[in-house]
Amino acid sequence: MKTEIEVKFLDISIDVVRARLTELGAQLEQPMRLMRRVAIHGEFTKVNDGNSFLRVRDEGDKVTMTYKQFDSLSLHGAKEIETTVGSFEDTVALLEKVGLAAHTYQETRRETWLLHGVEIMIDEWPWLAPYIEIEGQSEEAVRNVASQLGFDWSDAKFGDVMVAYRHQYPHLLENETVGNIDEVKFDLPLPGLLKA
Repeated sequence: MKTEIEVKFLDISIDVVRARLTELGAQLEQPMRLMRRVAIHGEFTKVNDGNSFLRVRDEGDKVTMTYKQFDSLSLHGAKEIETTVGSFEDTVALLEKVGLAAHTYQETRRETWLLHGVEIMIDEWPWLAPYIEIEGQSEEAVRNVASQLGFDWSDAKFGDVMVAYRHQYPHLLENETVGNIDEVKFDLPLPGLLKA
C-alpha cells in the first residue's frame, strides 16, 4: 500500500491561499469543481479497527476507487490503494451487486494546485469551513510548502475529513462521523448530528 504523506490546515481563507499560491508561482492543475463520492464500510473495515473504508469518487476529470486505511493520525498514518475506473454509477452498482453497498453519498468541492512537485488541495465540504491539504513525496517537501504558504506546523492536522469536522463541531463523539449521514450535500440543512 502507498503511504500518503499529507497534512491539513483548517479554517483557511480561500482567497488568501489562492493569492499566496499565485505569488509563489504555483500552477493551478484543476479549478474548483464539484466531486461526488460514496463510502463503503463492511467486514473488511474490522481488520483495521474500523479505520478503513472503500471509496468511489468522481473527481471531475476521472473516477477512482480507493481503499483507505488510517494506521494513525500522523503525517505518515494514511495508507491507500487507488485505481482509476470507468464509470461512477457502474462501479457503485458493481460493488452493490457483490454485497458492498454504499452507506453514504457525499459531495465536496476541490481545487488542486502544484508547487515544487507538491499537491495543494483547497477543499470545501458541506457545513464545514474550508481547509487545505498538502500532499507530497516527502515530509521535508510537505513541511517546506506549508511554511512557504505561511502555515505554522504546530497547527497541522492529520487524518481524514473528520479531523476538520471534530475541530468545528467539538461535541462529536468518536463514533459520530459524516459517514453516518446518508447524504452529505451542499444544498441540505445542517443535520442533527452536527447540532450541539
